[in-house]
Amino acid sequence: MGERTKVVVLGSGGWGTAVALLFAQRLDCQVSLWVPREDSYREILGKRENQRYLPGIHIPDFVSLEHDCLDCLREADWWVVATPAAYLDATLTRIRERGWERIPRILSLVKGMDPVTSERPSQLLGRWAGHDQIVVLSGPSHAEEVARGMPASVVAASRHLVLAGEIQDKLGNPRFRIYTSEDVIGVECAGVHKNVIGIAAGICAGLGLGDNAVSALLTRGLAEMARWGSFQGGQPDTFMGLAGMGDLITTCFSPHGRNRQVGFKLAAGRSLEQIQGEMQKVAEGVNSARVIHKRATEACISLPITEAVYRVLFEGVKPQIAVEQLLQRTPRPEAETSYIRNHP
Repeated sequence: MGERTKVVVLGSGGWGTAVALLFAQRLDCQVSLWVPREDSYREILGKRENQRYLPGIHIPDFVSLEHDCLDCLREADWWVVATPAAYLDATLTRIRERGWERIPRILSLVKGMDPVTSERPSQLLGRWAGHDQIVVLSGPSHAEEVARGMPASVVAASRHLVLAGEIQDKLGNPRFRIYTSEDVIGVECAGVHKNVIGIAAGICAGLGLGDNAVSALLTRGLAEMARWGSFQGGQPDTFMGLAGMGDLITTCFSPHGRNRQVGFKLAAGRSLEQIQGEMQKVAEGVNSARVIHKRATEACISLPITEAVYRVLFEGVKPQIAVEQLLQRTPRPEAETSYIRNHP
């Protein structure tokens, strides 16, 4: 066997842990899982199980667990970034303080936007690393299922297809199929926006509006995602693929979906503060709704579902009222060609 590829996963949530286990299946990969919180590190190290985010899944001894010592980062060939978007800049700052001079290739698992700069993950990572050797991984892939070997398919996107191909080779297997793409913008925009539509789907389910309503919401939400993502520079076909339609279906219907859970609880009358206080996992759609709404309003792009979710989350509009307002919008052609808000 030749020299092994050294992979470090930054972040020990469910998805970061699951991806570390996928890499560890390869004999030609040496895998480290960096756990930022000391209490989580000690718990995972003692039990060899991420009970908080991925209970019941054993972490084998050949996956190295790291916390305070960051030497593994210096020696890595790949950094796999699995940090929630809201904490990404702080995590990178913590690493920068150690005086790193060389930043290796990066695989981003992040499906959110920076709450301060509104940057997509690859933009923030590229600015911080000083290079564009970045791959973005997205698609319908709940950690709970992937870690148990259940089939899933995702897309790896990069400006450099050779890097996407390397991830396809190193991370993929018959039960975790990886397709490649050059459309980084479209893949990231889809991964961000689908979480907002997931909150709306949870509201519909929580109000008992039925499968027809959720399916209509999903379809019109997909049109919104494609409208906004294409305006940002993404390719329309990307939103019909795994990162768009595929991930949106899972987010809107799966009981694992944390954004759907947020919407479901909002429909039950819980406040956003109560819901977030009870959740162990980050629901990226909350911050994404704020960022997308702000930028779409500035650009005069019509995103009615996203606007409705924003108003429920941040303006105190009751979910029932937001749904009624959507239903009362003036009927229009299904295939709208204009992105610009040109109607009341």
